Amino acid sequence: MTVRRRTVFAVLLAFAAMPCTGSARAQSAIAAAVARPVSLPDIVIGSAKAPVTITEYASMSCSHCAAFGENVFPMLRSRYIDTGKVRFVFREFPLDIKAATASMLARCIGKGDSERYLGAIETLFKLQERLVTQTKETLLFVGKLNGMSEQDVDACASDQAQLDKLSADQQYALRELNVVSTPTFFLNGVKLQGAMSFEELEERLKPLLRK
Repeated sequence: MTVRRRTVFAVLLAFAAMPCTGSARAQSAIAAAVARPVSLPDIVIGSAKAPVTITEYASMSCSHCAAFGENVFPMLRSRYIDTGKVRFVFREFPLDIKAATASMLARCIGKGDSERYLGAIETLFKLQERLVTQTKETLLFVGKLNGMSEQDVDACASDQAQLDKLSADQQYALRELNVVSTPTFFLNGVKLQGAMSFEELEERLKPLLRK
């Protein structure tokens, strides 16, 4: 199971030192840049008419991303997404080749279905420690849980075209949105970085919902 290590990770070094440009842009311009179509189809759940859109950039090897998925996302979903108040967009920002391959597997499992994709990353986040230390075995395990053969998993993990799209999306996030770490969130264009509790996220949400 091999994937060529192209610019998807090298560009992190080139952009990591960039100054934050958010203060120099209008919020509406940032929101438009976040909403712009990317190479891979967005993973989206929630009403298209929701007053707030949350876009998360995450890496499958990021412990804070896993903690958000386990401790915050379920409450966010039940209270805000499923009730039509929030539209949630998940985008990959892999910090290493293991995270990239895990994201590619989730894409193959999802087959364009956001719910199936989110189910796959939920499992991968729960197995994050194993994913880092026993990558191939963990990917095979998760793939087989979702009806894939070993050959299917190998083909998915070796899909250079999909990796190139992942790389293009990551470069866009680096260049246009100055995303340099995970998790990074955009709430209607407002950028938030780092770990957050549900209470902290809710504090940010409420003013947007009152507008």
